Amino acid sequence: MRVLALGGAGAMGAVAVEAVLRLPGIDELVIADRDLSAAQRVAAAHAHAPLPVRAAHVDVTDRAALREVLRPADVVLNTVGPYYEFGLEVLWAAIENHTHYLDLCDDWEPTIDMLKLDAAARGSGICAVLGMGASPGISNLLALAATRRLDTVDDVYTAWPVDVPADDGAEQFAGAGGRPSAAAVHWMAQLSGTISVVEAGGPARWRPLRPIPLELPGNRRGTAYTVGHPEPVTLRHTVRPAGVSATLMVVTPSTVAYLDGLRRDIDRGRLTAESAAAKLMKPGVLRGIRAHATAGRYAAPGTLPPFFAVAYGSKDGRRHAVLARIDDENARGAREFTADMARATAIPLALGLSQLLDGLVRRPGVHAPEAVIDPDRMFRDLGRELGCPPGTSCLLIEEEPLARPGH
Repeated sequence: MRVLALGGAGAMGAVAVEAVLRLPGIDELVIADRDLSAAQRVAAAHAHAPLPVRAAHVDVTDRAALREVLRPADVVLNTVGPYYEFGLEVLWAAIENHTHYLDLCDDWEPTIDMLKLDAAARGSGICAVLGMGASPGISNLLALAATRRLDTVDDVYTAWPVDVPADDGAEQFAGAGGRPSAAAVHWMAQLSGTISVVEAGGPARWRPLRPIPLELPGNRRGTAYTVGHPEPVTLRHTVRPAGVSATLMVVTPSTVAYLDGLRRDIDRGRLTAESAAAKLMKPGVLRGIRAHATAGRYAAPGTLPPFFAVAYGSKDGRRHAVLARIDDENARGAREFTADMARATAIPLALGLSQLLDGLVRRPGVHAPEAVIDPDRMFRDLGRELGCPPGTSCLLIEEEPLARPGH
C-alpha cells in the first residue's frame, strides 16, 4: 500500500513516520507537509529505509493541491491540526479520492461533523478511523475493555494525566516563534464554554473542570476534572452507557485552580483561548498566587492512576466497577510513554494503520477506534512497544463489586 503522511514533518507526524516504517505491507511512504524543507529533512533521515520514502509539498487549504497529493495514496495518516479547521476538509477529500483515512482528532465538535460523513465514506468504499491516538484512541479501547466485563453499563469515564506525575513544565506549551502551540490553544478552548458529555444516556452539555469523585477497584479513590474531548461523543453510540460518560483530567489542586482561573476569564471575555494559552507558558505572579491561595478548594486526585478508563454497571446482579489501564509493571516503558505526548499519540496511530494494512480494519464508513480496532491486537502490539514480554498484552483489568450504589 502507498501511505501518505499528511503533516508528516510535524512533531507527531515525524514520530508516526518512524513507527510506520517498521510496518510490513507498505510500498511507498510520502511525507507531505506545508514546510517542504522540513518534510525533506524527515525523508532524508530515513534514506536507508527498506521502502521508498519521499517528501512532497502540500497546503491543505489548497483543495486542488490536497486532492493531487492524495490521488496516488491508498491510505492517509492525517496529523494536520487543528482539526476544527482542517479535519472535515481532509476527510472529505479522502472520501472523494477513495483513500482510507486515520487521524488524531481530539476535538469533540469536528468529531460530530466528521461522523456525519459515514454514508459518504461507505459509498466510497473507504474506512476512516477518527482519533486513533492516546486520548482519544487507546482511551476508547480501555473503555471498551472495561465495559465488556459488565452485563449492563451505567457510567464510563476515560482519564488522562496533566501533571500527575509531574510533567515537563511550560516547554510543552511552546510553539514556533515563542507563541503557544496549537495544542495549548486547543486545550484552553476545551476548558471553556461548555463541553459535550453523556448524561442519562443522552447528549448533554456541562461546564469544563467539573469535579468527578471516583471510587476504583484496588481501594483507589480521588477526584478528576472534566475536559472537552471526543470520547463521550463516540462511546454514547458504541458502548451505550445508560448514565454518564465524560473525559477527565487527573490533575493536582494547584494546577486545576490555575486552569479554573483561566477558564473563568475566557468565559467572561477577559482572555481568548490564545492569550490563555500564553499564560500556560509564562504564568503571571499574581495568577500563581491566586491559584496557590485557592488550591485548597479543589479536591485532589488521591490514589487515582494517571491514565485509565473505568466503567460502572451491573454484573451477576451486583453493581461493579471495572478499571482498565496500562500495566506499568510489565510495560517497563509505560511511564515514559504517557509522559511523551508525541510518542504516546503517534505510535497508536501507526498501530491502527497496521490493522488496516493487514485487512483487519477495512469496514467502510467513518468510525471511532472502539468501533473497528481490535483491542486485543492493539494492546499486544502496544505492549511490544512498551517493553512487555513477547506476545504479552499491556492491558490490565481490575474489577470488584461496589458496597455502595454510587461511586
